[in-house]
Amino acid sequence: MKKILLLSFVLIGFAAKADISPDSVIMTVAGKPVSLAEFRFIASKNNEIDFSNEESVKNYVELFKNFKLKVAEAEALGLDKNSSFERELNMYRTQLKSSYLSDKTAEEAAAKRIYDRKKNVLEISQIFFHLHGPVFPKDTLAIYDEATRVYQRLQAGEDFEIVGKELAQKYHHTHHHGHDHHGEDHHHHEEHVSYDSDLHVDFRYMKNFLPYKSLKAFDEAVYNTPIGTYSLPVRTSYGYHIIKVHSSRPNPGLVKVAHILLAFPENPSESDEEQTLNKAQEIIQKINSGEEFEALAKEFSEDKTAANGGVLPFFGVGEMVEPFEIAAFSLNTPGEISAPVKTRHGYHILKLLGKKDIPSFDEEKDALIRLMGRDEWNFELYKGYDERMKKEYGYIFFPEAYEELQQICHEHFPGTPAFYEKAKGLNNTLFILNGQSFPQSEFAAYLMANPFSTKTYSGDFMREVFDLFLRDLVEIFQTENFDAKYPEYHHLIQEYRDGMLLFEVSSREVWNRPVEEQEACEKVWLERLNTTYPVVINWDIIKKIEKN
Repeated sequence: MKKILLLSFVLIGFAAKADISPDSVIMTVAGKPVSLAEFRFIASKNNEIDFSNEESVKNYVELFKNFKLKVAEAEALGLDKNSSFERELNMYRTQLKSSYLSDKTAEEAAAKRIYDRKKNVLEISQIFFHLHGPVFPKDTLAIYDEATRVYQRLQAGEDFEIVGKELAQKYHHTHHHGHDHHGEDHHHHEEHVSYDSDLHVDFRYMKNFLPYKSLKAFDEAVYNTPIGTYSLPVRTSYGYHIIKVHSSRPNPGLVKVAHILLAFPENPSESDEEQTLNKAQEIIQKINSGEEFEALAKEFSEDKTAANGGVLPFFGVGEMVEPFEIAAFSLNTPGEISAPVKTRHGYHILKLLGKKDIPSFDEEKDALIRLMGRDEWNFELYKGYDERMKKEYGYIFFPEAYEELQQICHEHFPGTPAFYEKAKGLNNTLFILNGQSFPQSEFAAYLMANPFSTKTYSGDFMREVFDLFLRDLVEIFQTENFDAKYPEYHHLIQEYRDGMLLFEVSSREVWNRPVEEQEACEKVWLERLNTTYPVVINWDIIKKIEKN
């Protein structure tokens, strides 16, 4: 793109098609016709042309003709056949087409919404009623009813934590969690099934809740619940959640430390812990007497970072065990050393290396958009474009027809042969798009061929695939109608192509010379181009433009 900026005026070419009729050709340069459509497009972008002024028009035509002559010279030299040229042009073509088939402004706004949530760290609790998918509405009814009863108890004034812990105690299970989808680490937590119930309930407290680390439905529920209140039962793919938001505090950003770990032996006694603490205090004395922290880390630390002087990368809240995190963020001056910090691993000595704010939105934007495009957040990311396209293509939805499919969902999971057998005979119109009617059976066939969704609840699964079906159809219509809908696309590709060629050929002929010689070189070059390549200008058409 930077090469285009070197042009002294905006020029956009158009690759003329072989079937251009002579009366629509405004100019032929080196045997290549320039269409009236191209010339009009250029004129509309160039404010310096005054078509009521004959001299202004002649100057512009001369400038344009010389530009085309330079491009013709670049083509004669084969500069358009260079592999790096073709690669850059193809990259631009892909990016430009993508800009027409998306809504970058809406995507940035969706990413900004997530980013802005990172500015604060929330403290939350949840009462979590487990579901084990795939599940149907009838499977969830008993659990939803129980969640509703619990919600009513809270509404009646019972304490959230007391109720949550009581239920967790009553409905234990032996499910051994690893790192779950709500950002909590349960590696050291065993839970036991009660022999008399299939209901599994947890109470969970999170001091540091940040966005985009949970399921979308969970995140949305957290951020839509005012501080100091709790949500209605919220369904995710894992179950029902009642969420309480206790507080919000500004995100303290990122911290970087080096540390020395003096590890506990397995199943440490009080004596073991005391000996480890004494050893840590001895090392702090060595640091205070001037010994290098990094050298001591290499000698004494029992962490894998020892060889690197104990240095850890920058980290934010919720990424380290709590005592370690509290100690790291409480250090203020680079070089400051902490008192010994006890975690389940042993005693740590921390040295502050630096602090910084969370990265800016501009720094994080591209990565966040890429991430959102790859998971369930893509519906949030592309929502603006999806809605605009549905409107453009005259989308009409028939809820009664959808409800018939929803009823089948209650018995058969969507995308399975059993679901398809029930749905393939339904031919009521489900929706209209681009003037075409799509019956229920057509969506059922798509669902069978593309059963792709992360959802475990049957109704959510079908809704997500339905949204993907609409998106696929829009993409087909957009591709079919692309040239008619976006005629300027080809002009812009030609602009970029010609701009790159102009840059390369001008660098060879003029710009690599001393500045004081460039004007004379340019003059001699243009004289040669005008005698080498034939030019025919159709002044009759140009005069008609002047009159209009």
